[in-house]
Amino acid sequence: MKWNIHYRETWLHHTNPSLKLMVLILLFIVVLFVHNPNVLINFSFGLLLLFMLYTGYPWKFLLLLFLPFFLVFVSTASSMILFGEGSTTWFRWGLIHVTEESFLRGMHLGFRALSFALLGLLFSLTTRPVRLFYSLMQQLKLKPKYAYSFLAGVRLIPIMIEEFQTVRNALKVRGVVNNGLFEKMKRYAIPLLSQSIRRAQRIAVAMEAKRFSNSAERTFYYEIGFSKYDIVLVAVFIIVTAAAYYAGIYYPYIPVEDVR
Repeated sequence: MKWNIHYRETWLHHTNPSLKLMVLILLFIVVLFVHNPNVLINFSFGLLLLFMLYTGYPWKFLLLLFLPFFLVFVSTASSMILFGEGSTTWFRWGLIHVTEESFLRGMHLGFRALSFALLGLLFSLTTRPVRLFYSLMQQLKLKPKYAYSFLAGVRLIPIMIEEFQTVRNALKVRGVVNNGLFEKMKRYAIPLLSQSIRRAQRIAVAMEAKRFSNSAERTFYYEIGFSKYDIVLVAVFIIVTAAAYYAGIYYPYIPVEDVR
C-alpha cells in the first residue's frame, strides 16, 4: 500500500526518539495535574502552533488529521457543559442545565483532551518507527527481540490494509453478495486471518534464525545518538510550558484558577 503524503523534515524529526518520548510522557503527567483552565488553554495553543508549523506536513493534511480530535474536544467539553452540575445557572431546558461551574469544567476537560491529542500527534508525525525502536534498544536498553517484534507488527499494519482491499476487490469482481453483517465478516476474516498466521510464522522463523532469542550483544545498522536538536526540543517545551503557566496566572482569560 503506497502513501503519497509528502512532508519536509524539521528539527522535530531529527531529535532523539527516546528523549522525545520521555519528554512528552512527562508533559502528559504534568497536564493531568493542571487544574487551571487558563494554563491549559495557553498550553493547547502552544502545542497547536508547534503542530501546524513544525511537523512538516501540508496544512490540508494537518487540518484533516486534526478534525477528529477537535470533535473529541467539542464532545468532551459539551457533555460536561450541558449536563454538569453547579449553583450559578446560565440556561436550563429539560435535561440540559448549563451553569457557570459546568462551563468551566467542560472547557477544562476539553482543553486537557486537546492537549493529550496534540502531544500524541506531535510524536507520531515526527517519529519514524524504525528510529524509535532503534533508539529504545540503544538508549533505553530494550531487548532486541521485543523491539523487532513490535517493529514487525507495525510493518504488518499497511500490509493487512492492502490485503483487505485486495479481498474486497476480488469479491466485487466475482459479484459476491453479502447477506448480513455476519456473512460479510466471515468472508473477510477467514482469508485475512489465514494470511496473517502464515506471515507471522515466517517472521518468527526468520527472527529465530537470526538468533533474536539470544541474550548476546548485537550490532545495529542505525546508530541513534543525541544532537543539538535535542537541546532545542527540551528548551522549546520548557519555554512553551513556562509561558503557558505565566500567561495563565498573570493574564487569565477566565477569573478562575482551580475548577476542581
